[in-house]
Amino acid sequence: MARKGGNVKIHQLLTVAVVLAASTAIATAQVYPSRPITIVVPFAAGGPSDTIARIMAEHIRVSLGQPIILENVAGAAGSIGAGRVALAAGDGYTLAVGVWGTHVLNGAIYRLSYDLVKDFEPIALVASNPMVIAAKKAMPANDLAELIAWLKANPDKASAGTTGTGGASHVAAILFQKETGTRFQFVPYRGLAPAMQDLVAGHIDMIIDNPASSLPQARAGNIKVYAVTAKARLAAAPDIPTADEAGLSGFNVSQWTGLWAPKGTPKDIIAKLNEAVVESLADKNVLTRFADLGQFIPPRDQQTPESLRAYQKAEIEKW
Repeated sequence: MARKGGNVKIHQLLTVAVVLAASTAIATAQVYPSRPITIVVPFAAGGPSDTIARIMAEHIRVSLGQPIILENVAGAAGSIGAGRVALAAGDGYTLAVGVWGTHVLNGAIYRLSYDLVKDFEPIALVASNPMVIAAKKAMPANDLAELIAWLKANPDKASAGTTGTGGASHVAAILFQKETGTRFQFVPYRGLAPAMQDLVAGHIDMIIDNPASSLPQARAGNIKVYAVTAKARLAAAPDIPTADEAGLSGFNVSQWTGLWAPKGTPKDIIAKLNEAVVESLADKNVLTRFADLGQFIPPRDQQTPESLRAYQKAEIEKW
């Protein structure tokens, strides 16, 4: 009987241990996040993706009650940073800023060690924007038509900054060459921020860039901006014509930014992160700062994880 009683006690202790373990797991899930969250920006600091992430992170930090650490992991048109998150644990503590280039174009350019669709969980579409066609201040052309004429008169002499083979700026520049019949050299950078620095310094001749980094330099008189690649002018820069208005009909290129988690991240964590992003996109300060950078915030019904997944798949099929 003593042995049997001992077995009963052991069974009771094991039952208590299992219950406590389950309760701890549930409590842990309920208190997410319980430590700092890292958001990997796959480009150099100071670039458009980095700027957008920092603005958004300020609000998310307050909403989630934990520090947000932004880590710039640049290289190979953003595929290195995106790959780092693809291989991270799906616990909600390592996220990625993903853009048109990293989550669409790179799949066609690079032999990736990860799958752009299967290895990520979408959180939310954050913003989208057209690009701008810009040149160094010393460029003799004063409008887009004159720029195209100058490039045709000087084939292979001009240089254009890009974020590397397959990056959005590179693909847009290739499309520009095709549509205008021009030829120029490409200079790859680890991000648009260092490319813009060289454009301001006059080390490269032109760039097809994100408004977030181009508009401040244009307002300061450091570069020339000829057109935006959208069907309508930017509210933040109404004096800059669209490519259609400037004589390059149909040259419409849009870049977007989203937030992603590694595959396997629990749905309740995705939902909590999505809620934090949605709240940040409704903040008046965020709205104003994004508008100043030429960013368009998607309608509320397009800010869901499901909408971002559908949009990504449509963009992959298109490009």
